[in-house]
Amino acid sequence: MHALALSPWASGLHAMLPALMQTLALWALLRLLLRAEAPRQGARRAWLYGTAWLIGATGWIYVSLHHFGGMPAPIAGAAVLLLSAALSGYLAAVGWAWVRWRSGVWWRDAGMFAGLWLLAELARALIFTGFPWGASGYGLIDSPLDRLAPWLGVYGLGAVWAWCVACLACGGRRWAAPVPLLAWVLALAWLPSARFTQMHGQPLRVALLQGNVPQDEKFANERIVGMLVWHAAQLKAADADLVMAPETAIPLLPAQLPEGYWDALVAMFGEGSGRAALIGVPLGSFEQGYSNSVVGLKAGQADPYRYDKHHLVPFGEFIPTGFHWFVALMNMPLGDFSRGPLDAPSFTVRGQRIAPNICYEDLFGEELASRFADKARAPTVLANVSNLAWFGDTVAIAQHVQIARMRSLEFQVPSIRATNTGATVVIDAFGRVTDRMPTQTRGVLNTQVQGFAGQTPFAWWAGRFGLWPLVALGLLLAVAGAGRHRLSDSAPPTPVG
Repeated sequence: MHALALSPWASGLHAMLPALMQTLALWALLRLLLRAEAPRQGARRAWLYGTAWLIGATGWIYVSLHHFGGMPAPIAGAAVLLLSAALSGYLAAVGWAWVRWRSGVWWRDAGMFAGLWLLAELARALIFTGFPWGASGYGLIDSPLDRLAPWLGVYGLGAVWAWCVACLACGGRRWAAPVPLLAWVLALAWLPSARFTQMHGQPLRVALLQGNVPQDEKFANERIVGMLVWHAAQLKAADADLVMAPETAIPLLPAQLPEGYWDALVAMFGEGSGRAALIGVPLGSFEQGYSNSVVGLKAGQADPYRYDKHHLVPFGEFIPTGFHWFVALMNMPLGDFSRGPLDAPSFTVRGQRIAPNICYEDLFGEELASRFADKARAPTVLANVSNLAWFGDTVAIAQHVQIARMRSLEFQVPSIRATNTGATVVIDAFGRVTDRMPTQTRGVLNTQVQGFAGQTPFAWWAGRFGLWPLVALGLLLAVAGAGRHRLSDSAPPTPVG
């Protein structure tokens, strides 16, 4: 049920169902942990919970590895299982530590569990470049707790939720736990959200391209010419202030393109056009190295704007040391890119500061926050270009929209997304999807976006300190809860019936 909360299928009056299902799943785990007779048993139960959760949330990786990467099905399935099992080791540590050190005092144990849960999610976000896909906070969008996103970010939001569920589970039949908690959650739902940003400038007319190129055809020689012709035609015809094409919409290096093609694109957005473009294209050379990039074109600039992807995907965009044999099993071109800067400048269009990011970079809100550290230069619109064709028509597409909605809630600025196969959408500064294209279709989404300027508390502290304040908070809660227990006593409290 926890994984289903990360598969956004509910809307309208049913929008809170995913959060309720996720809450029920964690409550059931906590009741099992309360009955655990030894820390090892708690670790095993938490590990099984985490493995099932992550397989459900990231099972689409199988499509990428097997259907498009060419990896044999048994190995691809085993890779998903092993990845989920390994990442659940952090949750196993939560189960072990909580059973080992809980005191039996409900409010103290609830605080310790929240701290341990926070540390586990932060470990998944930070260690080995991080893979925090499916973090619990994403399942809380459209719940009253999402009002806390601009203050605490997705991991802080998940920690508050874990504390709430732990209060209910540990409080048992005591009214002292659920009644004040329910009143607080209802107050969050009733009170208006705090606003830290305000409308900036005039709305931009945007045209978002969705080429719908199947991944197994994207680099096929017989299909590239048609793909180049379609994208050039749409870039030329678009009547918008900003035209945006997806990640590697142009799949070749500029030097590899047909003669005159790249120069024609640059000329489309030169003097007199009154338009600008952001286009996904690989850049570089064998000598200098390659980058997964976005090029910005508009009149009045000496050189094209360039954004190089900073947070690269292990195995897909860079090869970790000692794993070249693993990549040899897959059919992935350009598998080792160079990394761009963390604090990249924005691309200015009609007074709006557009901050590009590529594919799953928007999963790392603390890295995007570095662009908001200087309030005067902070982005007014987030712009994501993606190619999710690697994952077919799976839940990964809807989950990526969920992630983008959380970024808009954290920073209170809108997001625009141009993707190859979906989801091409516009999200306002309140985290609501205001316009979208159907997935798995070819076309152009013509719409508009209103920029917002300002700085949320999350943008302020994460832009300066990253996730370390949350690491400190998690350690403080965990140590405070464990410190009340006699560390020399190995026996856990009596299991709760």
